[in-house]
Amino acid sequence: MDSLVILVALAVGTAVAVLGLFLIMNRRPRDNGELATLTGRLAQMADSQTAVQAQIAEQLQAQERLLAKAMEDRLEGFSKRVGDRLTETATKNQTALTDLRERLAVIDKAQQNLTELSGQMVGLQDILANKQARGAFGEIQLRDLVEAALPPSAYAFQATLKNGRRPDCLLQLPNPPGPIAIDAKFPLESYEALRAAGNDEGQAAPARRRFAQDLRRHVQDIAARYIIPGETAESALLFLPSEAVYAELHANFRAVVEESYKARVWIVSPTTLMATLNTVRAVLKDVRMREQAGIIQAEVAKMMQDVGRLDKRVNNLEAHFEHARRDILEIRTSSGKILRRGEKIGELELEEAEAEAALESTATAPAQITTH
Repeated sequence: MDSLVILVALAVGTAVAVLGLFLIMNRRPRDNGELATLTGRLAQMADSQTAVQAQIAEQLQAQERLLAKAMEDRLEGFSKRVGDRLTETATKNQTALTDLRERLAVIDKAQQNLTELSGQMVGLQDILANKQARGAFGEIQLRDLVEAALPPSAYAFQATLKNGRRPDCLLQLPNPPGPIAIDAKFPLESYEALRAAGNDEGQAAPARRRFAQDLRRHVQDIAARYIIPGETAESALLFLPSEAVYAELHANFRAVVEESYKARVWIVSPTTLMATLNTVRAVLKDVRMREQAGIIQAEVAKMMQDVGRLDKRVNNLEAHFEHARRDILEIRTSSGKILRRGEKIGELELEEAEAEAALESTATAPAQITTH
């Protein structure tokens, strides 16, 4: 604003000077004196104008320097802020890139796990597609459950019965109920056909019949092979290594379940088998406790005999002590009598000594009187 005022004043002064010079030049001079006076005034005006111009130029330069310095300071501050913002942005970007790399690494690892899991699922599918491999899968799952729940003395795998049959597992329980056989069965094909049929009644009906027939055949085989009177318990277990198959059986094939009850073949899944094994473990623990109770009773009887002998010996010792006490009392009585007799003898000796002393004094007294 100050610069604008100065520029306006300079322009006005210059215009006035030019106008005065123009008027002087166009006027007819009256004489040389007046011309000299005007020339001097014009010179003064030119000098003052030059001084004003110089002052204005100096002020303009000072303001220009101030403006340049202010602009430089602002540019420096702006540059610093921009640099800080760039540094902060670079740091944030670096952190974001680091996090992104870590997440990508996690994603890559998860992808690898998914790939491995897919391979395992394919392998499991291949195993379940083969009947022998599927049977081995059920036996391995059965083995894991039994080994996790029972002590080694409570079971045997592939034990041979009297009829030559070998169940997958034989629970060694005392009579009653006796050894219980467990056999693993996995009717996967009929179950998958039943699931694939869905709501199509034309395919679902034969799939249900096949599924029920497979389970009935397994129940009948186990009842005929692994329930032997006098050797095993009156019941056996059919192990289904799939909760889905077990749930389908109990949800939609109640007749098959009831037939298994009549055949005394209990169908179990991994979960219900674990519960059954826990019950078996409790039974074995109770049997061991009863055995230990018999041992404890026998030992208590022996201990009572020892206590009786000890009481007899204590009585004998007490009799010995009583006899010794009586002997001590008699000894004390005898010693008392001896002491009393000794005191009497001492008293007699003292009386004799006193009598002798009296006699001596009596004999001495007359002799002395005669001498005088």
